[in-house]
Amino acid sequence: MGRTSGDEGNKKIALTFDDGPHPYYTEQLLKGLKERNAKVTFFITGKNAESYPEIVKKIYEDEHLIGNHTYNHTQLTSKNRESFKEEIIKTNEVIKAVTGEDVIYVRPPYGSWNKEFEKELNMFPVLWTIDPLDWCSHDVSCIVKNVCAKAEENDIILMHDQYKTTVTAALKIVDELTEEGYEFVTVDELLFD
Repeated sequence: MGRTSGDEGNKKIALTFDDGPHPYYTEQLLKGLKERNAKVTFFITGKNAESYPEIVKKIYEDEHLIGNHTYNHTQLTSKNRESFKEEIIKTNEVIKAVTGEDVIYVRPPYGSWNKEFEKELNMFPVLWTIDPLDWCSHDVSCIVKNVCAKAEENDIILMHDQYKTTVTAALKIVDELTEEGYEFVTVDELLFD
């Protein structure tokens, strides 16, 4: 897609959603993002991707980036290295079966990661710079304020697409930050452009 000449001045920022897809809220989020022409990144679990392949397909068709969030939302510990790695591989297979593309980006649950996996799995870990703790708040304006007050160019915002309040807050965040001159991009564009 070509950029219009007015886009060069926009500050880039990435909105990311973990733990989905959710059978209802992810669809509502996709609809709102499409209306706003905002691109985001979804770090999905293999378990949910297997349960809702049609939503994974919709995310892909809407040109959002899909990343891996393990199969069962497992945290890496010193004792589960191999099973953690297997969860990532299994999730990659589930996602590729729907999209036909290899998964390159992974968000390790709770941020626990082993640098050796980058070579072993040929994957790139993506953490975050802003965490509004949307999963434990029902206050939309509080979530929006938390993000918008901290937002800076090249930030990566962590949210979760299983909550009604998150969907509402995320779309308000897109509206407010777009007005402030931000452009919502997928994490690959932020990290490698």
